[in-house]
Amino acid sequence: MNPPKNASAPAPLVGWQFALGTFAVALATFMNVLDSSIANVAIPTLSGDLGVSVDEGTWVITMFSAANAVSIPLTGWLTQRVGQVKLFVAAILLFVVSSAACGLAPNLPVLLVARIVQGAVAGPLVPLSQSLLLASFPREKSSSALSLWAMTATVGPIAGPALGGWITDNYNWSWIFYINVPVGLFAAAVIWALYRKSETPSRKLPVDKMGLLSLIVWVGALQVMLDKGKDLDWFNSPVIWALTIVALVGFAFFLIWELTEARPIVDLRLFKGRNFLGGTIAISVAYAVFFANLVILPTWIQEYLGYRAVDAGMVTAPLGIFAVLLAPVMGKVMPKSDVRMLATLAFLGFAGVFFMRSLYTTDVDPYTLVLPTLLQGIPMALFFTPLTAIILSGLPQEKIPAAAGLSNFARIFAGAAGTSLMSTVWNDRTILHHSQLAEQTSVNNPAYVHALAGIQTTLHASLFKAQAFFETQLSAQASMLGLNDVFWLSAVIFVVIIPLIWITTPGKDGARNAAGAGGH
Repeated sequence: MNPPKNASAPAPLVGWQFALGTFAVALATFMNVLDSSIANVAIPTLSGDLGVSVDEGTWVITMFSAANAVSIPLTGWLTQRVGQVKLFVAAILLFVVSSAACGLAPNLPVLLVARIVQGAVAGPLVPLSQSLLLASFPREKSSSALSLWAMTATVGPIAGPALGGWITDNYNWSWIFYINVPVGLFAAAVIWALYRKSETPSRKLPVDKMGLLSLIVWVGALQVMLDKGKDLDWFNSPVIWALTIVALVGFAFFLIWELTEARPIVDLRLFKGRNFLGGTIAISVAYAVFFANLVILPTWIQEYLGYRAVDAGMVTAPLGIFAVLLAPVMGKVMPKSDVRMLATLAFLGFAGVFFMRSLYTTDVDPYTLVLPTLLQGIPMALFFTPLTAIILSGLPQEKIPAAAGLSNFARIFAGAAGTSLMSTVWNDRTILHHSQLAEQTSVNNPAYVHALAGIQTTLHASLFKAQAFFETQLSAQASMLGLNDVFWLSAVIFVVIIPLIWITTPGKDGARNAAGAGGH
């Protein structure tokens, strides 16, 4: 049963306003999601221009992620305090200003401050875009709204590395931030013009200062710990131990405080709903595996296959082809289907793709690299939209921003954690395989001696150079075997988490319930 209409919710747009408003909201989402990954490939160039090490340069990513992670779950509270449309437009404009400040930064400290602001104001953009898209579509087309959002949310991280590499190689790293200025100004102007007369009600709410402080402490500590764990050798570092203790104590305090606070800044009671709980855990674990592989694969391609940054980005770009082409199809299929079955097919599709990648070898050709990436676009189209429909189904209008914010926080934070954990697994498995392969490099092993002799003859090299060349090949093989293990583990995880989908209860009207949650 759908909740009654909320008279103050934004009315669905029609005609040219419908098309333009939808495009502007999607553009703002794309701008935000794109910026979460576009700086990754520019870090070496950026670090050199600012006169800092690459390790110091990675704080540009860490600070954005930490600030973004803190602000996302505050969306529900901020929406009630400011109003949905005002908050969305203000976040876009502040994102534009902070982006310009990033591009103009003369040194690393100024750039880090600008990135912190940029990450903080970006937090509400993704969850509010879901709510506004649901509001701008007629109720019968709510599945199309969620499909469009999923398309922009998935294409951004895919396009980011390729676009960032191209801009950095051909222009200057500052332009990866400057491109947000015209895009953001256009989106803010259109959204304000079309939505300002249908603003959601706002009210002055007391600030849960203790909840906010504890959220900042534990999320910030955990984000920095995850980002810097590998560089600092994890728990062999006292810094990582300190960050972990702060994160655990802060999280425990946060849970207790927010569950007992009358007006919590983050509504954790949403997890009492079976659909929200199951859908959020499923999408978070799945996104963690997906995003981790999206980071690891280009890294391996550049380090061990010798691809340029822009070429490595192009290898992952085909992922968006089927995701875009099938988005309109999903809008038509979802209202007639059990969304749990669609999500199950997506997880099985992901498992198949990662199993294909687990068969890679060190001499893999471009076609074999690209084919699984292209096919991965099919489960991508079946992934976000059904699970988002499950998460938001049956919720009243006033709960939508908070639910979208909390579920997106869990998803994005899981992506960061998954990347750190999978990178560690890859590193550990690579060390193990290297050790096992190195056991065969003995002068008492005829195969090893014969291989060295062959290298010396082919390369006209000395024994020392032949041994160095062999070690390089051995390291590449160990890395390949470690990556195969990561791909295989990813396939298994996608199969194992399928039951999470089936603890939820939507039937064929899952998407329509989500639309009802939009209050129109």
